[in-house]
Amino acid sequence: MEKYVINGGHRLCGQVTISGAKNAAVAILPATLLVDGVCRIENVPHISDVDHIISILAEMGASVKTVNKYTLEIDCSHITTHVPSVERARKMRASYYLVGALLGRYHEARVSLPGGCDLGPRPIDQHQKGMRALGAEVKVEHGMITARAQELVGDSIYLDVVSVGATINIMLAAVLAKGRTVIENAAREPHIVDVANFLNAMGADIRGAGTDTIKITGVERMRGGSYAIIPDQIEAGTYMVAAAATGGNVLIRNVITKHMESITAKLEEIGVEVTEFDESIRIRSEGPLHAVKIKTQPYPGFPTDMQPQMAVLLSLAQGTSIINEGVWDNRYRYVDELKLMSANLTVDGKICVIEGVDHLTAAKIKACDLRAGAAMIIAGLAARGTTEIEDIYHIERGYEDVVEKLRALGADIRRISRPDESELEKAN
Repeated sequence: MEKYVINGGHRLCGQVTISGAKNAAVAILPATLLVDGVCRIENVPHISDVDHIISILAEMGASVKTVNKYTLEIDCSHITTHVPSVERARKMRASYYLVGALLGRYHEARVSLPGGCDLGPRPIDQHQKGMRALGAEVKVEHGMITARAQELVGDSIYLDVVSVGATINIMLAAVLAKGRTVIENAAREPHIVDVANFLNAMGADIRGAGTDTIKITGVERMRGGSYAIIPDQIEAGTYMVAAAATGGNVLIRNVITKHMESITAKLEEIGVEVTEFDESIRIRSEGPLHAVKIKTQPYPGFPTDMQPQMAVLLSLAQGTSIINEGVWDNRYRYVDELKLMSANLTVDGKICVIEGVDHLTAAKIKACDLRAGAAMIIAGLAARGTTEIEDIYHIERGYEDVVEKLRALGADIRRISRPDESELEKAN
């Protein structure tokens, strides 16, 4: 078992380079199943969720060549099965993109229900609605999603709720379908645009990604090509907040500043100095932090994936802050961990009230999920004393080389291994 040990109280200073977007990568890699040829994917983040997807594709018969740490060449021309590894699929939420990709290319898919972070109920009814509209028979039984179709034909699909996953999955299923598909009330997140741009680079015909109406004209075949994944909006935001929480001065490189607008606006409201450049952002935090109100919303609103990190920062702000979680039902599990560090937070349903404290104190805590884990790191960096964080596998699902990047900024953090109970029993 591994954990992070952080000696807090060090200002983060220097520069950090942001990796490729996790949420784009875990959709683009399954999308290679739709392509008849070699896809060269650049700026691939080196994280465990990506490792799982790569292993799934390889086990299905894809040729996966590692060009370098951040570049892959994938050829899915000779897939041998439509049933991906059940064990691996259950380890990540994004495995459901395999359904849309396999259905779109082979008209058949059987994929385990996904795992990933427990953020409350995340039904796939909108995914099913879209695939059925295209002509597929979709069943969910015995922990498996099964989708089959004689042929897929474009249709108009209105999403009852704005869903990133359903928007992407329907795009994947529709790019090779006959005729035209229109997705209304579509999600608009940057990684949806990135997936659409990847598909278009391979020969698809998708228009309107980034708006609430996406139009897809089916093509007969998609060829190979090269594509570079966009920088990770949430990783960039996490380092922005980490710099602010430690009173730091950090240049964050390889960012798309437009994607950061909602985060930048709140940091400035809190009292953090934010300077934007063409492809980088400097965060400087020296004065007092001020309380704010935040409501998480679909893009371009404030991202739910930045909510736990901001809660840590607001725990150090003067006054009373209020967070209204507008996306997930179960995003406040980290609050009990922060309370162990002397934070003053109260949760009532989707509302979190935060009374700022003078400082956080170190504690032994755990990562409840991916973004909560990132928040725990920020808390440990800002706290007085030595913090230990367990269940770090959640964090490593989405943050590349987080220890190395933070150490380069002056943080005192290390990753250590310790024997679990079964190993101790064997030793005795």
